[in-house]
Amino acid sequence: MQVNVQRLSPVLVEFDVLVAADRVKSEVEKAYISVAKSAKVRGFRPGKAPRKVLSHVFGPRIAADVAQRLVDETFPKAVSEQKLQPINSPAIEPQKLVDNQPFSYKARFEVIPEIAEVKYEGLEAKRSKIEVADGQLDEELAKLRREHATLEPPKEARGAKSGDVVTIDFGVEAAGQHVDDAGANDFQAELGTGNLIPAIEEALVGKNVGDHTHAQVTMPEQHPHPKLKGKTVTFHLTLKDLKERILPEADDEFAKDVGEFDTLDALKQDLKGRLEKQRKQEVENELAERLVVELVKANPIPVPPSLVERQMRLTEQEILSRARSQGQSVSGVGDELRAQIQADSETKVRAGLLMAEIAKREDIKIGEAEIEDGLKELAEDTGKNIAKLRAEYRDAKKREMLIGMILENKVLDIIEAKAKIEEA
Repeated sequence: MQVNVQRLSPVLVEFDVLVAADRVKSEVEKAYISVAKSAKVRGFRPGKAPRKVLSHVFGPRIAADVAQRLVDETFPKAVSEQKLQPINSPAIEPQKLVDNQPFSYKARFEVIPEIAEVKYEGLEAKRSKIEVADGQLDEELAKLRREHATLEPPKEARGAKSGDVVTIDFGVEAAGQHVDDAGANDFQAELGTGNLIPAIEEALVGKNVGDHTHAQVTMPEQHPHPKLKGKTVTFHLTLKDLKERILPEADDEFAKDVGEFDTLDALKQDLKGRLEKQRKQEVENELAERLVVELVKANPIPVPPSLVERQMRLTEQEILSRARSQGQSVSGVGDELRAQIQADSETKVRAGLLMAEIAKREDIKIGEAEIEDGLKELAEDTGKNIAKLRAEYRDAKKREMLIGMILENKVLDIIEAKAKIEEA
């Protein structure tokens, strides 16, 4: 086998592979012997049809099979000999296979670019201030009070208003016909949170328990119910129950109820500490993102298109999955968003290649001790049991992802240590 290698670009390689005539002859002979044993040819007993007849009936199929087998057997060997690692399936252009003659084919595939130098010292970035405003602390305290609130009927009968939790029955009518499976009983929602269709919420505000009302709504074309798609429908509503949220007083007793705190001040200090920790993580993440952007700017290396396409698919799937989980009916992303996804994907792929090269140059190794530290940090962040996480990350894919995250963090630490960081 002879292999001629051409670098068509920093990320694209083409092999011209020539397989010797004697190897071709041997493979063709094996193929004809195999076919002769099982071939059913009219006028001949199994295994007795002459070569000329077999060639006439099965020649093209045998040639195609032998050519494919020669490619399958020689391409991995050629790649290994040339010390190259394809990152996508090769595009193969075989020449016609002729018995007793050499067989040749071209194989074109993408590879990781050779990176002669990486500039990662002296990158400039700003680190935001770590501070917690009084307003943020008040918001956290308000959230905590809401979490520990009770739902009670108003002391005096009144109409529904924003903040009330209502229970309703509703039926749906489309084109004058009742739609049996579109309504619901004992449906609960909080007014003012955006969980209800605006027209329905507007119809309920001011109504008392026992009141009947209706709302007209034009449903979207993407609505999952076939009888409601794009239709103007009427919701017939009955307000069955109404409760208001009673917030506990923010005092020392409240602090004791929500945790091991003797005073409200102690609770506030704990909330402030948590907010500062959260803000510190946000600041570090922002700084890391800025340094990655600067790293990519300083090293405009080419990126393999197949890796960019793979990253684009992952990002699109995440966006669509997130939209669907929020109740949006979507089938794809628009051209403008796709262009942005492509630009972001190129940046991510380029950053990944550069960081992998830095890890190699800095001789970063990830052993069991680093993996254990990573699991402990994950347990702290997620609140999961460390033993359960260890079992979960025995899975090869998850373990590989964890190692990748640890490696990335170590590289970012090196870049940050060598960077010029301006404190905002």
